[in-house]
Amino acid sequence: MKVVILCGGLGTRLREETEYRPKPMVPVGGRPILWHIMKHYAHFGHREFILCLGYKGEVIKDFFRNYHWNTSDVTMRLGRNPETRYHSTHPEEDWTVTMLETGLETQTGGRLRRALEHISEERFLLTYGDGLADCDINSTLQFHVKHGAVATLTAVRPAGRFGELALAGDGVTAFREKPEVESGYINGGFFVLDRRVAEYLDPEDSCVFERQPLERLARKGQLKACCHNGFWQCMDTYREQQLLENMWQTGKAPWKVW
Repeated sequence: MKVVILCGGLGTRLREETEYRPKPMVPVGGRPILWHIMKHYAHFGHREFILCLGYKGEVIKDFFRNYHWNTSDVTMRLGRNPETRYHSTHPEEDWTVTMLETGLETQTGGRLRRALEHISEERFLLTYGDGLADCDINSTLQFHVKHGAVATLTAVRPAGRFGELALAGDGVTAFREKPEVESGYINGGFFVLDRRVAEYLDPEDSCVFERQPLERLARKGQLKACCHNGFWQCMDTYREQQLLENMWQTGKAPWKVW
């Protein structure tokens, strides 16, 4: 099943890194976070990727163009008849990666609309290029098929960033400084979508998928939420990048299911 990954945003809150590269190429454990996301999908058998590029998309293209060169042992014969031989193999050899230039200013809905031109199947997968989780992709897919809606998102409980208060009138009855998880669910990405989603996308590049399209889907009962209570972490800030890096380096990376 095809996997669309939105890779075109500016990543302004992670300017320490994104001044030089797009956010999906910010490293975790020496590999771009995009690679970790793709490894997760490939673990569940989904190895056909469509990357929607925008800001500094050439960096992503260069990464995959030189993938064998950068991940293999190599012998080069120089001279008039040059030859390059790669001695190593890797699990990613059966990946198919389509990279689409979807525009620097294009919003998420506009990027998705352009990706649909390369999808003929009844349904496909969609996610963002900056979030990791240990969710079971195929369980979400089964949930989607069972409910028959146009769209299913993975609902997650984010790690708490602020102190959580329990209030009674104007008094505080309980306080937890930065709880491990917040009580409410948010959109964690990891969508399953039917091609019918095209009917909900505006034709302009300014279409933001998370606004009118998802709101209309919800009003019509065509948006379902598959709740995931396990690990999920986005990478919006340098602190969050360092958090993921520390998890990887200490061997405590819950998203590493492969």
